[in-house]
Order: sequence, then C-alpha cells, then structure tokens
Amino acid sequence: MSGAPFSDEKIVDSWNTNATAWGEAIRAGQIESRTLITNQAIIDTVLRHEGTSVLDLGCGEGWLAREMTARGKHVLGVDAVPALIEQARGAGGRFEVMSYEDLAAGKLHERFDLIVANFSLLGEDSVARLFAAMRALLKPRGVFVVQTIHPLQACGESPYVDGWRAGSWAGFGSDFSDPAPWYFRTLASWVELFVAHGLELVELNEPLHPNRGKPASAIFVGKRSDG
Repeated sequence: MSGAPFSDEKIVDSWNTNATAWGEAIRAGQIESRTLITNQAIIDTVLRHEGTSVLDLGCGEGWLAREMTARGKHVLGVDAVPALIEQARGAGGRFEVMSYEDLAAGKLHERFDLIVANFSLLGEDSVARLFAAMRALLKPRGVFVVQTIHPLQACGESPYVDGWRAGSWAGFGSDFSDPAPWYFRTLASWVELFVAHGLELVELNEPLHPNRGKPASAIFVGKRSDG
C-alpha cells in the first residue's frame, strides 16, 4: 500500500482493495440510507437543473451515470479505480479511468452542463484542487452538485472542526477490509469551497432519513455565476 495512513493516496488504495465488494453491495442495495433516501435525492436534485451533458465524478460502478442516461442525459463517468470502471463499462455507458488530480491538471478536454459528485469527495488536497478546476470543467451557468454525509451526523463525538478521520466498514459484510480514511469538513467549510472557487451556492438541501428523522446527507448546488 502507498500513502500515509491519513492521505488522499490511502483513500484510493482502499477503494482499489474493496472495488469488487463495493460493486456487489451497491447492486444488492445493501446500504439502507441510499435505497431509502439519498439515491433518489441526488437524482431529483440533478433533474431540477437544465442541461444534458453530465460528468459523474467518482462514479464507482456507474449506477448514477446509468440513471441519468436513462433520463436523457449524456453522461461521462470517471473514477480513479480501474476495477470500478471495468464494472461500470460492463453494465453499459461511457466511463473513463481518471483521477481528481488528472482533472485538476486539465487532462479532460470537455465542458459540462452538470457535474455531480455523489459521496465521492473524501480527500483533502485532491478535493481542493478539484474545486479549483471546476469553473474550467463547467459550461457557463453550469452547476456542480455535491452530496456528502451530513457533517453534523458524521461528526459523532469528535470536535466539530475540519480534519482527517479514520474510516470504517461497520455494517458492511466481511468482504470489506482496509477502510479508507476521509477528510471531515464542517458545513461552513463546504460552503467556503464553493464560494472561494467562483461558484454561487444556489441550493443546500438536507434529505431526512424517513425512519430516524435525522439528515441522511447534505446536498450542495453551486452555479457558475458568470455568463
């Protein structure tokens, strides 16, 4: 394994290790919050905004890209994990192996009406660099949609400050191992990422878990404010 225990590189290492188990878990609907609320929440959010070209960041095994394609969108899914892209291509669609560092370096020569990151912004530096490249990836008036674990729910007993946290596969099967660390951000820090990189925050939604009455996620929508 490469990368320090808390690093963007370690996140990719973990997903390379767990790609097969993750794909099986998604296809089997094993993640309750996704099947009950967050999958539909991200679909509904994307469909509220105009445009047909979509970039699915950290697309994984490709379920969201296929959902958007079925609704008339022209979708490119990208992920840094080759095994996940292989799964995605096997089910149909346009998918490419590409890291956030690749995107930040301008290696994708396309612009999109809509860019979506669904529970896929887990790192520190890689996420900051990706936000810095977002205006170059979006068409004028294009929107960037981010769904993430709600910070107030994800914080647990830890201090409510930005910082690296240990990962966990609690609630998943025995096929998962080597959990990925992740970089915790407060709500204010997420908002600052949008504002600092020339994106007007036009929506902030908090989908509620239907059984627990607590926010299952936070969804941010930022728009290029220039014409």
